[in-house]
Amino acid sequence: MSEAGGGRGFGSSVPQRAPWSLVAATAAFCLVSATSVWTAGASPMSREEKQKLGNQVLEMFDHAYGNYMEHAYPADELMPLTCRGRVRGQEPSRGDVDDALGKFSLTLIDSLDTLVVLNKTKEFEDAVRKVLRDVNLDNDVVVSVFETNIRVLGGLLGGHSLAIMLKEKGEYMQWYSDELLQMAKQLGYKLLPAFNTTSGLPYPRINLKFGIRKPEARTGTETDTCTACAGTLILEFAALSRFTGATIFEEYARKALDFLWEKRQRSSNLVGVTINIHTGDWVRKDSGVGAGIDSYYEYLLKAYVLLGDDSFLERFNTHYDAIMRYISQPPLLLDVHIHKPMLNARTWMDALLAFFPGLQVLKGDIRPAIETHEMLYQVIKKHNFLPEAFTTDFRVHWAQHPLRPEFAESTYFLYKATGDPYYLEVGKTLIENLNKYARVPCGFAAMKDVRTGSHEDRMDSFFLAEMFKYLYLLFADKEDVIFDIEDYIFTTEAHLLPLWLSTTNQRLSKKNTTSEYTELDDSNFDWTCPNTQILFPNDPLYAQSIREPLKNVVDKSCPRGIIRVEESFRSGAKPPLRARDFMATNPEHLEILKKMGVSLIHLKDGRVQLVQHAIQAASPIDAEDGLRFMQEMIELSSQQQKEQQLPPRAVQIVSHPFFGRVVLTAGPAQFGLDLSKHKETRGFVASSKPYNGCSELTNPEAVMGKIALIQRGQCMFAEKARNIQNAGAIGGIVIDDNEGSSSDTAPLFQMAGDGKDTDDITIPMLFLFSKEGSIILDAIREYEEVEVLLSDKAKDRDPEMENEEQPSSENDSQNQSAEQIASSSQEVDLVDQESPEESSLNSHPESLSPADTDNAASISPSEQNSNPTENHETTSLDGECTDLDNQLQEQSETEEDSNPNVSWGKKVQPIDSILADWNEDIEAFEMMEKDEL
Repeated sequence: MSEAGGGRGFGSSVPQRAPWSLVAATAAFCLVSATSVWTAGASPMSREEKQKLGNQVLEMFDHAYGNYMEHAYPADELMPLTCRGRVRGQEPSRGDVDDALGKFSLTLIDSLDTLVVLNKTKEFEDAVRKVLRDVNLDNDVVVSVFETNIRVLGGLLGGHSLAIMLKEKGEYMQWYSDELLQMAKQLGYKLLPAFNTTSGLPYPRINLKFGIRKPEARTGTETDTCTACAGTLILEFAALSRFTGATIFEEYARKALDFLWEKRQRSSNLVGVTINIHTGDWVRKDSGVGAGIDSYYEYLLKAYVLLGDDSFLERFNTHYDAIMRYISQPPLLLDVHIHKPMLNARTWMDALLAFFPGLQVLKGDIRPAIETHEMLYQVIKKHNFLPEAFTTDFRVHWAQHPLRPEFAESTYFLYKATGDPYYLEVGKTLIENLNKYARVPCGFAAMKDVRTGSHEDRMDSFFLAEMFKYLYLLFADKEDVIFDIEDYIFTTEAHLLPLWLSTTNQRLSKKNTTSEYTELDDSNFDWTCPNTQILFPNDPLYAQSIREPLKNVVDKSCPRGIIRVEESFRSGAKPPLRARDFMATNPEHLEILKKMGVSLIHLKDGRVQLVQHAIQAASPIDAEDGLRFMQEMIELSSQQQKEQQLPPRAVQIVSHPFFGRVVLTAGPAQFGLDLSKHKETRGFVASSKPYNGCSELTNPEAVMGKIALIQRGQCMFAEKARNIQNAGAIGGIVIDDNEGSSSDTAPLFQMAGDGKDTDDITIPMLFLFSKEGSIILDAIREYEEVEVLLSDKAKDRDPEMENEEQPSSENDSQNQSAEQIASSSQEVDLVDQESPEESSLNSHPESLSPADTDNAASISPSEQNSNPTENHETTSLDGECTDLDNQLQEQSETEEDSNPNVSWGKKVQPIDSILADWNEDIEAFEMMEKDEL
């Protein structure tokens, strides 16, 4: 999500208010002239190793792109677990995340300029021909204006930019006559009706065929949009105007940006997350740099770079000052309230803020960029990937990871700015984790839960558009790229727009005079690139000295977090009391509560009740501290309640031909062996008879020493467990009897006991929904001997087993539905969500009455009270710290598809094709392992 790095003009002596084109070009390249400063600070990576890693990135891209083209095209995206395309309307609805899909071969368009960056010019030429031949932009489908702009319009413009570059070089694309640009212009006109509002802010969705507000459009009734959704249009729309000469696109995008600027909170200079597109009122008044706002800030700075309009830089600098004053709490970036910016709005961060260090590099503010990036890297080293959201004490808040590229982006720009080889090692870690944990036979699968390692049948187009681009450029030298990357600016989707657009069709490039700028200290703005000696003192260990204190910020001890040092406490006074530090028996704490207007009441049952009366506080500042304390106490109480539940478990198929690559998310039991405290259980599976397991088994010899499969229903879970245990089973898997059920659309739940003492049950018991259970049952029918691993999280695959058990004959490859390797999925879309909280915390847990024969407790998010005006909250405070891996953190749930007749897919791959892919995948891994040796 950041600007392409370059090496020109880092310390340029550009006079203030220099001609705008020169200023834009200078600002665009304030990144990499410090390369030589850092080489003494760490062991440099040899060119041979960089080339090896670059080649590895190329192979990974080929694996992802090739499988999309073979198994999914012309569908929008690849479903890598079932080896088929994701076609909108043919798969269960995933909610807002599906708004990116428009039946326009999304992944192909999003990958166009990546092909050129990776020197795949022949493939690029073929891809452009396919887009022109096959893609239809006139589909009757409702899409996100934001996603369609950054992915499709941006992809077409990026493809056009590099097509004309290649044509000028004289070898490729000689037939090209601006066809991609004409498609982009067609799409631009299709998006324009979304701007038909009194404010100029666009509707969040539009029908590609019918537009807005027509009966057949099925959209146009929305009232709210996110700030990023309305504020991330200017680069693509302005580029379209500059390329075509049609100024209307740039005009509409500028009007939307102007309105957002006018509606900023004037005292804090912050913007909220969602806004009413008709009235301009803020709907969600929390403010941060992550989901819902992120690329708004990014596009203000980059619009200045591309268009040379001083007003965009003034706006960015004003917002950036507010961000560093209120939101930045190094190394954390925490959301605050726009009207009370000293009050934190939440105690967790989302993964999308990982782009911000890269934007800070473009700004020239290196120290906080290094700090935040290092904190994020420590989280990644603990969980292998960056969770969708994590708390201030680095616990998992949302466990999904859809292979987001923002951290790789910031890693690339920090390396370009510093030349520090440390960031090459960070990139190497990202490559290893992707290959080790996300790679599957048909591509790369998103992580459903970073704690268990379970997969999701999802490979978003941005993975190919951004991840491989940034990773390749990280290890590439200038001669490894066939064009000068410094001549282009990256959009938020990493599409490339040429900087020469700043001098083309510039009728709208004059400074905007429609907005008033108040209280702007012009002397604080950077009109030239900062001097290298200011950014980097003459100390080759400068970056290392910044990172070192953060090395242990994420660990398994009780982290105390980072305390905000507010202006009022810099004179030597003590910082405010935090909820996590409070002790009801500490007289000093009780006195602080009284000062904040908080009363403490001891209840008869031993609990402590807290009530705040702001008018009783000693001062307005104390009242605000009291309000924050109460909010923290509410969240702390909610979190402690959730931690009493068990986390999900993993069922991993480890026998041939799966070799641990298929991981199924399983619900735990409140009885039996606790897999989080004991070694995992491994064994072959066998179906019990009777299948419901509700009486003494008639086939004890079949389940002796194996993991028994049992069907849900007709008796208690504990009774099933006792019967299979008595037959000699070493574990049990209960499969839901509700045909078609899946953790895609239903929350996991933990199996409860029967109300009696269950200490006699000593084997592990796990629960699988019907879809996940059918994967194991189908595997048994195909291969007879199926071995699984029951554990608290997925284990690393066994390469020795793969080498020993290579399939030797065609008999091992029989026709089989590709859905055998389907994995459960869970969705959280933070790119185009108007409210991550609203969209992700609305779960529909399965409710079971006492009359149900299977006794189950639903694992689902608790309703978290985040109202800062709450008067009181009852909580028990024990002050203990538990291991992070044993916590059940809040997860988002998608609505269950109400249509039972929806097809799970039309394009099914035979098993011999899947096994062939596996063999190629195994060979690729063997080659990489040999290279490592």
